[in-house]
Amino acid sequence: MRVLFLHTNFPAQYRHVAQALAQDPKNQVVFGTKNRDVNLPGIYKAIFEPSRNPHPTTHHYVRPLESAVLHGQAVFKLCEQLKHQGFVPDVICGHSGWGPTLYIKDAFPDKPLICYFEWFYNSLGADADFDPTDPLSVDDLARIRTKNAPILLDLYTCDRGLSPTGWQKAQFPPEFHQKISVLHDGVDTEYFKPKPGAKLVLPNLDLSSVNEIVTYVARGMEPYRGFPQFIETIAYVQERRPNCHFVIVGSDRVCYGKSLPDGSSYKDFMLKKVPLDLSRVHFTDSLPYGQYLQVIQASSVHVYLTRPFVLSWSMIEAMSTGCLVLGSDTAPVTEVIKDGENGLLVDFFSPQKIADRIDEVLNHPTQMAEIRANARKTALERYALADLLPQHVQLIKDVASKKFKPFIPVIR
Repeated sequence: MRVLFLHTNFPAQYRHVAQALAQDPKNQVVFGTKNRDVNLPGIYKAIFEPSRNPHPTTHHYVRPLESAVLHGQAVFKLCEQLKHQGFVPDVICGHSGWGPTLYIKDAFPDKPLICYFEWFYNSLGADADFDPTDPLSVDDLARIRTKNAPILLDLYTCDRGLSPTGWQKAQFPPEFHQKISVLHDGVDTEYFKPKPGAKLVLPNLDLSSVNEIVTYVARGMEPYRGFPQFIETIAYVQERRPNCHFVIVGSDRVCYGKSLPDGSSYKDFMLKKVPLDLSRVHFTDSLPYGQYLQVIQASSVHVYLTRPFVLSWSMIEAMSTGCLVLGSDTAPVTEVIKDGENGLLVDFFSPQKIADRIDEVLNHPTQMAEIRANARKTALERYALADLLPQHVQLIKDVASKKFKPFIPVIR
């Protein structure tokens, strides 16, 4: 079987399934991407690059669509090169939103396409209108609606789609739900496993003598992942617990949502706003997997905050290590965590209540043992890569062999 993966990044959500397919000598795996830096054995990486950036005079509603068109054009040219080299895929798997999949059916008209549908933008009822202190303007409403244009084209074009959580699938138009399967990427539960008595020792950080470690992990330090609330939480906890340390893993950047108008980072802004004992607050930046694993294995309580948005891998990975995860009472966290059973839930907007629940965990460590065990059990039963990876592979094989019923959209 010949498989073409498409993603601006590499290997992204396709890390495990692409590698699994590449291990079979009967398969040929090609990965179209913009990322030149990373390579994986058995996977031929084919680079595409848009010819230019969106024009600065393009209406700002339409710039994401123009960017997607430019990416789609670059992938179409890449496909022409691949055909010239003798590669024609049996099936294509591509991430929807940035444009690489837009014209794939023009490049390979009779080849089935599986789209990874991570997010559909809605003005109401999800991430965009979540913060009451940041109301949407009419301009925001129109911009958000227009941002779905390339995704809608993919919904129409693709043969099958998948979303990692039920919440994320629910954001897409119901007319297309029959086309989308809910299938999480999976977490390597054999790698992310508990280590009783783990101590945290990183190259530039030794907390081996510390008994209370509160951890926070995110790609960026931003409101979408509750970074401002977490910094305010630290201030409350530090007043009560003089020996508690905080470890923040992530880059000082904005990955989702708006940047500050003056260009400053949320880290700098919050540290100026909230006085902290920084000798007990440790910013590690992004970490290699091995060091990141040490952080969550040694964690006393792991705080995961998010707007109703895409679920981070890190939350499931933390649960898989037996972390006590304190999550925001928001979707899709509540799809995974049941308060008091396999984790704790708290009001996203209340740093004081978050601090109170951290105290609850640190004051009663033995009472939390069952919750930690249930967190690990949840990861094993619902998100284990060993179980989900074969399902991903089988889906690709079924679509490649066209063992599925054609989708007929609902006309209302």
